[in-house]
Amino acid sequence: MSARTFAFLQYLLPKRAVSALVRAATRVRARWFKDRLIRAFLRLYPVDLADAAEPDPFAYGSFNEFFTRALRPGARPIAPGPDEVACPVDGTVSECGPIDGDRLLQAKGRDYALRELLADRDWSARFERGTFLTIYLAPRDYHRIHMPCDGRLAETVFVPGRLFSVNAATARHVPRLFARNERVLTRFDDPAAGAFALVLIGALNVASMETVWAGAIAPRGRRGAVRLPDAAVALRKGAECARFNMGSTVILLFEPGRFALAPAIGPGTPVRMGQPIGRLNR
Repeated sequence: MSARTFAFLQYLLPKRAVSALVRAATRVRARWFKDRLIRAFLRLYPVDLADAAEPDPFAYGSFNEFFTRALRPGARPIAPGPDEVACPVDGTVSECGPIDGDRLLQAKGRDYALRELLADRDWSARFERGTFLTIYLAPRDYHRIHMPCDGRLAETVFVPGRLFSVNAATARHVPRLFARNERVLTRFDDPAAGAFALVLIGALNVASMETVWAGAIAPRGRRGAVRLPDAAVALRKGAECARFNMGSTVILLFEPGRFALAPAIGPGTPVRMGQPIGRLNR
C-alpha cells in the first residue's frame, strides 16, 4: 500500500470506534488474552526491554501496563548542565527549527499554523518566531514523557479533534495533521527557560493521554477546547509529566531567543529521553 493510499483510507476509517476498541483490548487483564497480545506485538516490533523496570513482558497486568512501562532507575541519564535542555521522550525527530512567524513545518512541502495548533490560546503569540521540535514515538519506543527543563505548570488544555495516524506517511499527505488531531496542551513557566510548551498529539489507536497532575484526559462530547482546573505543580528537569496510552507525537515549543537546538539534532535523528537536545540562552 502506498503512503498516499494509506493516508486516504484514514479519511474513511471509523477512527474513534477503532481507537475505543483498542482501548478496551489493551486493558484486558485475562492472562491468556493479554499475553497473546503482547507476544504478537513483540513479533512485530523490536522492543528493547533492557532499560525497563520490569524486563519480563508477561509480568505486566495488561497490554497497556506493558506499553506504558517504567524505566529502571538510572536507565536514562538526564542532561546535567543547568543550561542543557533534556529530550522529553524516546523517539525520532520529525521536524525542528525556527518557527516561521506563525508557521511550523510538518513535513516537506507542508506547514500549519501555530495559533491553530494551540487552539487560539491567548499565549500562542508568545511562541511566534520561536523554536520547535517535533518528535514521533514509534510503537517500540518508551512512552512516558518527561520535563525538558525545570518548569511550573501554567495551563493544561484539552483540544478535541480527529484521530489520524501521526507516522511519517500520514504527515506527508494529511494537511494540518497536528492541528487537526485531538491533543493536550501544557504550558510551563521558568525564570531561565521563559514560557515553554509540551503539546501531546493524540492519534489512531491512542486510547488516551495522561498527565501526572490530572490523570487520564479525554473529556467526551466536547466540541471546543477545554481548560482543565489549575494545579499547583512544579517539576524538575527529567521528572515524568505525562504518558501516551499507545504511541503518538510530542511537540516542544520555546519562545524567541530562549533556546538553541544542538547542531546534531535534525529531521530523522533518533533521540532518547534525557539526552541533551540544545541549550537555554540566558
